[in-house]
Amino acid sequence: MSKYVVTNPATGESGAPFAQTTDAQISAAIDAAHTTHQGWSKTTTVAERSELIEKVAQLHRDRRENLAEIIVREMGKPYEQALGEVDFTADIYSFYATNGEKFLADEAIPEFEGEGEAFIRRSSLGVLLGIMPWNFPYYQVARFAGPNLVLGNTILLKHASQCPESAAAMEKIFNDAGFPAGAYQNLYADSKQIEGVIADPRVQGVS
Repeated sequence: MSKYVVTNPATGESGAPFAQTTDAQISAAIDAAHTTHQGWSKTTTVAERSELIEKVAQLHRDRRENLAEIIVREMGKPYEQALGEVDFTADIYSFYATNGEKFLADEAIPEFEGEGEAFIRRSSLGVLLGIMPWNFPYYQVARFAGPNLVLGNTILLKHASQCPESAAAMEKIFNDAGFPAGAYQNLYADSKQIEGVIADPRVQGVS
């Protein structure tokens, strides 16, 4: 069983442990992610999803001090650097919110010969699993979750065992921004459980 607990590297002090996600909860999370992709992701526009991602960016800015304090405790990052990571993370979300429609617009293939026309269309795949390292807790998630949620994929996020507080804080931000249940979910899972998630046919990719 994984131990999800913050051990401050500067002091050696450990906080209260976070409960591991049960197998039943993981199964329910996959169900919710799949259902949300089949419904919400297919009935919303890129613009609507981009608007939610911009709210995620703003909530990072609004909560920057608290978010920075969390990763100071989790990984010993100096406070000013922690603030810088939060600010950079917010900018990443804003970048994808601002440019999502342009990046995902249909792309004509002018060299197509014969009658008719051809184009490239970028569409969501479904449920994606993100497995994140500890060293940049917010930045690593932003570069994965931001563009994929704009595209319409739904996210299951397994963060490093040293990062339970930041993982919970990010899940709350996505919920507070207005994403529906199932769009972004945090899992406190161990490697054996993650093996089962990867094997689930509804999970379409892993990062």
